[in-house]
Parts: sequence; structure tokens; C-alpha cells
Amino acid sequence: MAGVTVLCAVRGAAETDVVLALGGPGSGVTVTRRCGDVAELLAAAAAGAGAVALVSGDLPGLDREAVGRLHAADVRVVALGDDVAPAPRLHALGVDAVVERYDEALLLAAVRDAAPVPAAASAPGAPDLLVLGRAADVDDPLAAEEVRGLEDAVADDAAPRRGRVVAVWGPVGAPGRTTTAIELAAVLGGLSGGRRRHGRARREAASAGTEHALVVDADTYGASVAARLGLLDDAPGLAAVARAAAHGSLDLPTLARHSPVVGGRLRVLTGITRAARWPELPASAVEVVLERARELADWTVVDCGPLLEADELLMYDTHAPQRNGATLAALQAADVVVVVGAADPVGVQRLVRGLEDLRDVPVPVSGERVVVANRVRASAAGSRPEAAVRDALARYAGVDDVHLVPDDPAGLDAALLAGRTLAEEAPGSSVTVAFEGLAQRVRATVAAEV
Repeated sequence: MAGVTVLCAVRGAAETDVVLALGGPGSGVTVTRRCGDVAELLAAAAAGAGAVALVSGDLPGLDREAVGRLHAADVRVVALGDDVAPAPRLHALGVDAVVERYDEALLLAAVRDAAPVPAAASAPGAPDLLVLGRAADVDDPLAAEEVRGLEDAVADDAAPRRGRVVAVWGPVGAPGRTTTAIELAAVLGGLSGGRRRHGRARREAASAGTEHALVVDADTYGASVAARLGLLDDAPGLAAVARAAAHGSLDLPTLARHSPVVGGRLRVLTGITRAARWPELPASAVEVVLERARELADWTVVDCGPLLEADELLMYDTHAPQRNGATLAALQAADVVVVVGAADPVGVQRLVRGLEDLRDVPVPVSGERVVVANRVRASAAGSRPEAAVRDALARYAGVDDVHLVPDDPAGLDAALLAGRTLAEEAPGSSVTVAFEGLAQRVRATVAAEV
């Protein structure tokens, strides 16, 4: 391939040798910019000054967010690896190729091979696991000794899971997103007591008992999963693993350590302790966390924030962090999107508008939608509340299939006071039964997609 333009951000004395090697006669490569740091590299990429970025693996500021911004500018990334920045960590950042042993021929081959190709030539979203200098070993991050070190049932798995991600989203106004996320995860993880179960439902519950669930608090406006479950530790688990993901060091043991187990089976990855900390959850890092969560749990249920806008794209002419990036990342990764609205006149109106917003979300959302009307009660919806809610959503939102969850203030208050799931505190509650039905619908939706 001729005419490959390169942005060079190599540190130290080797920088001159690298530039001379790339710009040699007949190389077919031209170094268009020598960048001193990540900021200069990103600016050059945004200006379209090069097609490939050649970077030192230990370049300060090189993380998954920076690599993502380079890819967004249609720039492929080749990294020079060493003992400080090994190939597995660099690939975890999303780089396209790693040259572990400096050699002029290897370097030129890596740059040429990394140059942009038509989208059909490679799987979308899957960077090439190319390592020059030694054989690629994609199993390194999941080495047997690490898997054995995982907590609880993870240590017993013979092979990594490929779990499912369920995003629980709903409009503003506290429609019950957190309660739905927690109770759905509890049932999917086999925590529900099920006093009213019999026959087929009991057999389904028994088979579900072998599965594990993880609930992730990705609400950047009002994270509350930790408080809801009585977890007093102030350390935000999601922020910690997002930092590890951004630096390419997130593995299963790290994710397991930051997601404690409650109720014997349900893992919890707590959210940020203050809303002002939302920049700690960039979409690029949350994507990695959710992908790794698929290996940790059979079901990952994400409690999302209420807003979907990406107004930063309109307000700034440069790159800006996205307040709603974590929610958008969860929706994009989800196999199923559970949309929750309150079953009262205000809540139904917000749900109708929320469904419209979800159709216009600025990221691709391929997960099947399951609509939930929460806290269905006659005092807010009339003498026939179920029929009233169904009719309203069918008329104004075109939703003919809605899952109804009744109201049980006494049971929910008891669970909140005890810091336990409703499935543990009140297994015979009508709300628990409704969430068991929702879990069955989610399972059926996933099964239909296979």
C-alpha cells in the first residue's frame, strides 16, 4: 500500500530512528506530523493530517478514550509495546496493532497493514488482535490461574460466560428504574423466594438458580442502588472499574473484587457517590466494563440515568465529555431494553414521550424493548387501572404489549428499611410475582433472538 500518512507520537531517543525508518525511500509511508503529546496527536487526527497514528505504548494520556477519539477521526493506531506497556494491555485500550520488538521491516509492515480498509473487510467494532514480534495470545487476560482466583461461582466456571446485558431505562420522575433493575436482577439471579410458585414455574426457578446476576448502577444523576440495598461502603465500584478499563487493566478478578455479593447470589456494582463525578464514567470505558461483565455474570442488569441527550455535540466545536455517555453505552450494549414508566397520568405521559426519545437516541439501540408500567393502582388510574394503562399506551404510544407491575407500598417500604430485595423480604408480594413474570419475558425475548 502506497501513500500511507502517519502521525508519530513516539517518546525518547527512538523517535528519530522511527521517523527516519518510516520516511525512507520506497517505504510508501510519509510522516506528516511529529506529535509531542496526546493532545497534539488528537488535534492532528481531528484535522485529518494522517491515516495511522504510531504511538509509544507508555505515552502519557494514552487510554481507551484517546484511542476511541482517534478511531472516530478515521485514524488507526499502531503502538510500540514493551515490558511497561505489554501487548494485552495495549489491545485492551483498543489499538489496532502492537509492535513489541523494534525492527524496521516489522514497523513498516504494521503501519501499512493498519492503514484504513473498507468496512466490509473486517468485523465492525472488533479491532485486529495483531502482535508483531511474538505470537498473539488472546487468552492471556483469561488465564486459568486468574479464573481460579475469581470469587464465588466464577471460580468454578470451566469456560468464560457470554452473559446477557439488560438496560433498565425510564424517563424522569422516579418511575421505578432502580427498583425494577434490582428486582429483575434478583429474580434472574435466582434470589426470588416464590411462595406462590408451583409446577412449571417452580421448575423454571430451579433451573434459573444456577445462574448469576450483576446489577450495575450507571445512573449519573442519582445513583441509589447502594443505598437501596443497604451497602454502606462509599467507594463507587463502577467508577473504579471504569478507570481500570480506560487504562486497559480491567480483568475478571478486578471486576469481581469491586462487585460484592448480596443475598448470596446477586453481585452489585455501585454507582458514583455524587452526581458531579459523572466525568469518571466515559462511554468508552463503560462499554468495556459491560463487555467484561458478560464474562462475570449470566445476566447484567444496568440501572440507567433518565436523560438521553448528547447536547455536548451541539454546544462544543471540540471534543467534550458526555454527561449521558454511560446511559447511552448501556443502551447500545443491551440485548434487551426494559422501559419503565409510572402508571399514573403524569407518568404515562412521560413514558409516551420517553418512548419517542428512545427512538431518536443518538446511538444504535438494537435490543428488543419491553415496556413496563410500574405501580399500577386504582387510586391513580381509575377503577380499572390495568385496562386504563393498557388503553392509554396503545392509543398514544402504539404499545400493545405492556407488562404491568402492581403497587405494594408496604412490601417495598419493608424491603427498603431492611436493605434487602423485595424477593428476599416479601417473596409472596404481588410485586415480586410481577417481576418474576418480567424475568420470564426477558428470558423469552433473549431466547427468541438466538
